[in-house]
Amino acid sequence: MSESVTPETFPSAFLWGAATSAYQIEGAVREGGRTPSIWDTFSHTPGRTAGGETGDIAVDHYHRFPEDVALMADLGLNAYRFSISWSRVQPTGRGPAVQVGLDFYRRLVDDLLAHGIKPAVTLYHWDLPQELEDAGGWPERDTALRFAEYARIVGEALGDRVEQWITLNEPWCSAFLGYGSGVHAPGRTDPEASLRAAHHLNLAHGLGTTALRSVMPARNSVAISLNSSVVRPLTQDPADLAAARRIDDLANGVFHGPILHGAYPQTLLAATSSITDWSYVLDGDLRAIHQPLDALGLNYYTPTLVSAAQPTGQGARADGHGASDHSPWPGAEDVDFHQTPGERTEMGWTIDPTGLHDLIMRYTREAPGLPLYVTENGAAYDDKPDPDGRVHDPERVAYLHGHLSAVRRAITDGADVRGYYLWSLLDNFEWAYGYGKRFGAVYVDYSTLARTPKSSARWYGEAARTGALPSVESAS
Repeated sequence: MSESVTPETFPSAFLWGAATSAYQIEGAVREGGRTPSIWDTFSHTPGRTAGGETGDIAVDHYHRFPEDVALMADLGLNAYRFSISWSRVQPTGRGPAVQVGLDFYRRLVDDLLAHGIKPAVTLYHWDLPQELEDAGGWPERDTALRFAEYARIVGEALGDRVEQWITLNEPWCSAFLGYGSGVHAPGRTDPEASLRAAHHLNLAHGLGTTALRSVMPARNSVAISLNSSVVRPLTQDPADLAAARRIDDLANGVFHGPILHGAYPQTLLAATSSITDWSYVLDGDLRAIHQPLDALGLNYYTPTLVSAAQPTGQGARADGHGASDHSPWPGAEDVDFHQTPGERTEMGWTIDPTGLHDLIMRYTREAPGLPLYVTENGAAYDDKPDPDGRVHDPERVAYLHGHLSAVRRAITDGADVRGYYLWSLLDNFEWAYGYGKRFGAVYVDYSTLARTPKSSARWYGEAARTGALPSVESAS
């Protein structure tokens, strides 16, 4: 951006948004022809989610979206990132679309535009149609081909009104938590399958990008949202530096290598050679994956601290990604993960805004000229209404102030960051944690589904309206 930005302000065109995902908020899982996704199956499997909770109703956004859109407009937000439920649009994951499913998203987009809110569509936020999983899921090449078909369908339906598109959200979670550690749907625990899934997710992104561009106006932007890790070594000992490189390859290089540079890191291929020979990477795959991006989405919550394995270390199961006897880090059994010092959220994640600044600057160097968006950032706290029904969340206000300050500092350091999407607009179904972790800026009473903006929502709305960060104390 050529616009001058002071240390106190953001660019005038900066997008101030909030983000959600379909399975976490929509509910209505059996309406309009929708069929089960892997998260329906997973959440209905005993022992998979806290309290056996599911997204069957979630926060009923399917029926209440006009209220939620009006709430965003009232707060002053000018952007909203949401995901499409693949099985609501294409119930079997193949074949023609169900128009009633597309009509829901058409109405949502029209309502957003009518309120002056820019929609950003994520095509895949982890809810693979169950029939595709039954056919092998992401470890199989055909799933990437089916995704391209699905992308074309949605692009044709919404591409005339939606300019911002994201192919995949956090493919690392889909591959390594879904097929490696098993803490996410579909709950498989096969290291080789997790690496196959990672490759086919990359292929899906590339083929999906091409499919979108074949049916949409050239003005539209296509991106991907990566939960790239800020991996730091415990010490500067060569063994710890090597451990950090190993995890960086598995967290970051496995995706941004082929997507940004057209190749997997050789160090990744070598480190995983005892698990897979990567023979599923066929001629032409890397060329298909390496499509020019219009932007890159970065999701950030907390840094990662690692060392070479120590005799008293807890190993990869202490990485903050849920309890499992199986690691999401194939080939990294000799790496230990450590809790970084500092205050923590209800997820147990350390609060460290410097990680967000570091992440932004890394991609500013690695992909110069590529616009960046923070497509997720936020915190879970144990929010409760006071006797007057108000919800004060000063911890979240401080969290947002710290991380938005890091974004602003990155912009003044030369990064082309064009928007920030708070995770999340609403308290919702937090995957395997059920409804016990509240990330929302808007409180949801799960017994009545009534929405109440928290202090952080009002504070963030003020930032959106003014383009500058209010003081933390102003939210009290």
